[in-house]
Amino acid sequence: MTIFIVVPLFKNMSQFQIILTSIFGFFILVGVILFSTNSSNNKSQSIGGVSIWGTIEGNIMKKVLIELVDRDETYKNVQYKQIDEANFDTILAEALAEGEGPDLFFLSQSKIIKHQNKILPIPYETFSIRNFKDYFIEEGELYLFDKGVLALPFSVDPLVMYWNRDIFSRVGISEPPRYWDFFFDFAKKVTEKDENLNILTSAVALGDYENIDHAKEILMTLIMQTGNSIVARKGSGFEVVLDENLDGGLSTTESALRFYTEFSDPIKDTYSWNRAMTNSKNAFLAGDLALYFGFASELEDLKNKNPNLNFDVAFFPQTGDLKNSLSFGKMQALAISKGTKNTAGAYNVATTLIKSETLSYLNEITGLPPVSRVILSKEPVDPYQNVFFKAALASKAFLDLNKINTNYIFQDMVDSVVSGRREMDDAVRRASDEMKELLK
Repeated sequence: MTIFIVVPLFKNMSQFQIILTSIFGFFILVGVILFSTNSSNNKSQSIGGVSIWGTIEGNIMKKVLIELVDRDETYKNVQYKQIDEANFDTILAEALAEGEGPDLFFLSQSKIIKHQNKILPIPYETFSIRNFKDYFIEEGELYLFDKGVLALPFSVDPLVMYWNRDIFSRVGISEPPRYWDFFFDFAKKVTEKDENLNILTSAVALGDYENIDHAKEILMTLIMQTGNSIVARKGSGFEVVLDENLDGGLSTTESALRFYTEFSDPIKDTYSWNRAMTNSKNAFLAGDLALYFGFASELEDLKNKNPNLNFDVAFFPQTGDLKNSLSFGKMQALAISKGTKNTAGAYNVATTLIKSETLSYLNEITGLPPVSRVILSKEPVDPYQNVFFKAALASKAFLDLNKINTNYIFQDMVDSVVSGRREMDDAVRRASDEMKELLK
C-alpha cells in the first residue's frame, strides 16, 4: 500500500527551484519511482548496500529487517549496527569525519539540534509538508526545517501513568486523577505517614529529582502543558523561552515548578515524596507508590519484575482547561547521512521502513504505538495499547540543546528550590540563562 503520491519535480517550478533541486536530482528521481503505485519493476531494482546506525536495540531491528526481506528481497543488503547511547555521538562524528559513516542513522528528538549539520535533508519537492503532516503524529514536525525534512519518524515511546489498583481499592478511589488539580486532594487521601512523618505509602513521586525516574521529562511536560515550548524556532535559528511570562506576570515555568515541588514540602499536607526514598520505579514495583510516571516501553519490564503487581495504565494527567493536551514522547527518526555514498538507496530504505506494514510489525514486536496517523486511527482491542495509541497522538517534545547538560540544569533548578537555596523566580531565571549559554 502506497503512503504518498509524489508529484513530478519539475512541473510548474521556477528556474531557481530547478537549480536547487538538481543537487538531489538522482536521489529525487529514484524516490519518485520507488514511491509510485504503478511501478511494476519496483522489486527488481537494486538499492545496493545500505547501512543504518542507531541506539535502538539490535534484536528489534534484526526482526524488522528480516520481516522486510521476507516481503521483498530487494532489501537483503540492508544492515543495522547498534551503538551504545553514551558513545553514539562521538562514534558518529568520528566516522563521518573519516568518510566511513552510515547511510542512515536514527536521530532522536533530543539530538535534532546537535546533529542537524550531519544530515542530508529530504527536499519538500520530494516529500511534501502536507504528506508529512497527514501521515505522521504531530511530534514528528520537530524534524521539519526550512531546508527540508531532516528525518522520517520511525518510533515513539510516550510517557504514561501507571497506577496501583490495590492501593486505589484500599483507599476507596475508583480511578486515577485525570487532571493535575485533583492531585492535591489525592495526595492527602492516599499518602500514609507514621508519627515521624516517614512516608510509608506515597501517592505520587513528584517534588524531587534524583530519585524520580524521568524527572526531566515529567517536568518538561508540565512546562509544555502551560503552552511554553522551552526552546522555540526563531527564523533559521532557535530561542530559549523557558522564562516566558504569562499575562499575570508569573512565568509559565515558575507555575509548573511551583506545582512540581509542592509534593516534597514536609510542612504541607500534600507531602508525598522526599530524596531519602528509593527511586520511583522501585517504589512502584514494591507496591509503595500509587502512581508511577513511566514510558510505554516499561510495561513488560514492570510485569516481569513483579508478576503479582496489580496495576493498570492511564493517560498522562493534563491541565484542567485542556488547552494544551499533551504528553512527552521519546522519538526516533531515520535521517540520511551527509556522508552517504548511496543517497538513492538510503532514501529508498528510509521511506520503506516508515510504511504501514513495517510500522505495524514494529508495534507488534515492541508494544510501542506507531508514529503513523493511518494506523493510530484504528482503535486497538488491547487495553494497554488503547492508552498508548492515544498517548502517541498527544506526544510532544522540545528541541533539546544538549540532553546531558539540560538535565543538569533542570535538576539544579528543582534542587535549589527544594533545598531553599533559591526563590522560585530566581531558579527559573538561572536555568533560562544557563540554557541560553548552551545555545550560544
